[in-house]
Amino acid sequence: MNDQNHSRHVFRTSQLENADGPGLNPTNNRTMGEIIAARFSRRGFLRGSMAATAISATVSPIALLAADDAHAQEAVEGSAFNFPEVKAGVDADHHVAEGYDADVLLRWGDKVFADAPEFDPANQSQAAQERQFGYNNDFVGFIPLEGADDHGLLVVNHEYTNEHLMFPGIVTIKDGEIELAAATEDRVNIEMAAHGGTVIEIRKTDGKWQPVLDGKLNRRITARTPMEISGPAAGHARLQTNADPTGKEVLGTINNCAGGVTPWGTYIMAEENIHGYFMGTLPEDHPETANYERMGIPEESYAWGEFEDRFDISKEPNEPNRFGWVVEVDVMDPESRPKKRTALGRFKHEGAESAVAADGRVVFYLGDDERFDYVYKFVTAGKYNPDDRAANMDLLDAGTLYVARFDEDGTMEWLPMTHGEGVLTAENGFESQADILIETRRAADLLEATPMDRPEDIEPDAAKGKAYVMLTNNTNREEANAANPRVENAFGHIIEISEDGGDLAATSGRWEILVQCGDPSIAEVGATFSTATTEDGWFGMPDNCAVDSDGRLWVTTDGNTPADTGRTDGLWALDTEGSARGTSRLFYRVPVGAEMCGPCPTPDLTTFFVAVQHPGDGGDDWEGHGRPSYYEDLSTRWPDFSDDMPVRPAVVAITKQDGGKIGA
Repeated sequence: MNDQNHSRHVFRTSQLENADGPGLNPTNNRTMGEIIAARFSRRGFLRGSMAATAISATVSPIALLAADDAHAQEAVEGSAFNFPEVKAGVDADHHVAEGYDADVLLRWGDKVFADAPEFDPANQSQAAQERQFGYNNDFVGFIPLEGADDHGLLVVNHEYTNEHLMFPGIVTIKDGEIELAAATEDRVNIEMAAHGGTVIEIRKTDGKWQPVLDGKLNRRITARTPMEISGPAAGHARLQTNADPTGKEVLGTINNCAGGVTPWGTYIMAEENIHGYFMGTLPEDHPETANYERMGIPEESYAWGEFEDRFDISKEPNEPNRFGWVVEVDVMDPESRPKKRTALGRFKHEGAESAVAADGRVVFYLGDDERFDYVYKFVTAGKYNPDDRAANMDLLDAGTLYVARFDEDGTMEWLPMTHGEGVLTAENGFESQADILIETRRAADLLEATPMDRPEDIEPDAAKGKAYVMLTNNTNREEANAANPRVENAFGHIIEISEDGGDLAATSGRWEILVQCGDPSIAEVGATFSTATTEDGWFGMPDNCAVDSDGRLWVTTDGNTPADTGRTDGLWALDTEGSARGTSRLFYRVPVGAEMCGPCPTPDLTTFFVAVQHPGDGGDDWEGHGRPSYYEDLSTRWPDFSDDMPVRPAVVAITKQDGGKIGA
C-alpha cells in the first residue's frame, strides 16, 4: 500500500488503500529516521559528494564494500539468482523473465466449487460471489497435502473491493467531474461476499497448475462468516455488542492484507485498514473515542453502515474493537470457525509470518502499516509439536507480544507488552492484558517504541536468525539531513534485523539497512542498491516479501507508477549476502494500475505464486490511457482482454519452462 499523492482522481476505496493520511501517532518518540540520522552521521565513514554522503549514511559497510567490488568487476560475483532480467516499464499486460511461463490460475469470479455459477459481471449477486473467487487477492500461501510438491491448498486473502472497477453503470462524468452512484444494498452484499479469503485445492498436471473444484477442503470466507474470538481479550466488555453480548463471537473478517501459514499448517489472515468500513460518530467523552481516533475510525470508505448497524459506531460503539486482529483458519476442517487470536494485538496488521525458534517456541513478526507506527513480534508460550498437529491448535492464545525499539548504536530491543510491567498499568488506563491488546498502539506509544516509515511485511529467516522489514515509505518526514537527503521518504527502505545469538525468540538484536530504495542514478534520492543493479533492477515502495527455501529474499512492491518511478510494481530478487549484497533484479512485473502481492514460492522452488491486485486502478498518468480508469473505460482489461469482461485481479503461477528451480 502506497502513500503517493498526485492530482489524478482517486476513488474512495482506492484512497483507503493508498493510506495517505497524516499518520495517527500522537507521541514525540524518536522516529526511525532520526535514529538512522544519528547512527550513520556519527559513523561518517565516507566523505565527499552529497550522493556519497547519502549512501554512507543509509547502507551498511558490508553493502558498500560489495558495491565497490561489483563496480570494479563490472558484474557482481556470487549472486544467488540467475535469470534474464525483465525490462521495467508500463503497459496493459504482465511480463515475466525469459524462459518462464506466467499462467493465470484464479481470477476474480472464477469458480471455487464445482456447482458455483459461471462469472457474469453484468449480473453479479451475493449468492454467486460467495461461491466464487473473491476480489483483490493479496496474501497467497501454499499448504502441501500429504507432503506433495504438486498438490496442495492455496490460501488467498481478498483484501478489499474497488466498486468503480467491479460494477457497471455506477461511474459517470459530468462537466469533467467523476460521480459515483450511491451504494445499494445489493452492491454492499456483493462487496462483503468478495472480501475475506479463499481456500482451494490445486494440483499440478503436465507442468500446469489447475484448481480442483470438487476438493472437499474448498471454502470461501467472507465479511459475514461466523468466527470465534479467543485469547486474553475474548469476552471483554469492550468487545460485547447487542448482537453478541458474550464478546466471543463475530461475523466476518475485513481488509485482510498479508498473512501467513503456520508451521502446523493453518492459514493466517491479518486485518489491516479496518477504519474504512465504519461510519457514525461517538461523543467526545465516550470511553472508546480516543481509542478509535488512534486507529483513524471512522473513515467511511464503504457504505456498509447504511445497511448493517454494526458498521455504524453510533449504533454499535464496540464493533470496531472486534476487528484489527490476526485470524487463524484450520484449513483441514472446512466447517471449523476461524478464530481471531487477540494475544497478537489489535492494530492495522500487514502480515503475520512465523518461524520456529531454537527452543521450539513459535515467533510471529507483525507490522503495523501506518506512517510512524511500529514493528511487533509475538512469541508463543508453548512449544511447537511437529508430531501432534492438534497440540498446536491453540498456541496463539498465550505468549508475549513485543514492540521494537531501534537504537542509534545499531542495537535494538524487543519491549514486552505485559500488563503490570512498567507503564502498562491501571494508572495509565490498562486494567488488564485485554486493554493492552485492544489498544496496542497506545501501549506501544507509552513504551516509547520507535515510530517507523510504514512497516509492512516482515519475513523471518530462521536458518540465519534474521528478519527483513519492508518499510514502504513516509512522505511526512519534514527534516532532511545527511542520512535522509530527501525531505520526503517517498521510496522506502528495507531493514535487516539480526536477532541475538541467531535466536528468533531473543529480546534484543542488531539492525542494518539492507537497501534504501529509489532510482540510484539520481543522487538526491540517496538510493543504496549495489552498483551492479541495472536501470531495470531498482525499485521503490517495498511491500511484501518472501524468503524461499534456499534462503533467498524476494520483494514485491506497491506504489511504482508512470509518474513516480516510470515503471509498474513487480517481483524483484534481492541479494542479501556476500559481494552481491544489495543487488536487485526484476523478475516479473504487473499491468498498469496493479499492485504486486503474494509472493509465495513452493518448497521445491519450481513454482512461484503471485497475486496481481487492483489491475487497472489508475492510468491517468500513463500515456497509454491518460484519464481515470473505471468499468466502462479501463486502462487495461487484463487478464482476459475481452470487451465483455472487466479487469480482474488474479493469482498467477510462474514456472520455469524447463521445469527447473525458479531464479536459478
